[in-house]
Amino acid sequence: MDQALSLIQKVAKEDVSAFNQLYELFKDRVYNTALSYSQNREDAEELTQDVFTKIYKNAANFKANSAVSTWIYRITVNASLNYINKKKLKVVGDPNETLVNPIDFDHPGILLEQKENAKHLFKVIDTLPENQKTAFILSFIEQLPRQEVADVMDTSLKAVESLIQRAKQNLRKKLDKYYTKRRNS
Repeated sequence: MDQALSLIQKVAKEDVSAFNQLYELFKDRVYNTALSYSQNREDAEELTQDVFTKIYKNAANFKANSAVSTWIYRITVNASLNYINKKKLKVVGDPNETLVNPIDFDHPGILLEQKENAKHLFKVIDTLPENQKTAFILSFIEQLPRQEVADVMDTSLKAVESLIQRAKQNLRKKLDKYYTKRRNS
């Protein structure tokens, strides 16, 4: 039996030690995924806490129809999208409202000399439709196998491939405009 499955079964029985081990095993992946969506360290930290609270509360509901990692990514993606949508509604609802946490993006996987380009790339990724954004983030940033992306998104492999192609096309168009402007400035 794989380690994560054994841990989640113990967490379902309220084993705090197993929960701590599960947290150590997945905290970086959850945080990085949340950061890719929120683009803000404080928000990503809050999302990570929320995700692990949900994992603890719902461990008994895990049916092992997918890998534990797939289930955790699904919780992380859903929590991130819900958080972002609530934040956008808050800002849209009141024209005088400003974002509480502006973009404070410093993804741990980005080399120092690429930070500025990465900030712009993630801004552009954020403009993608949710399903394209999720397929792109899980595939290229989290580097999950395409089938696991399909499992996380609860869709077919073919649908994920299509979403990734559309995401790449949209990103290419938007980034081409940005770099053309930058070169001409």
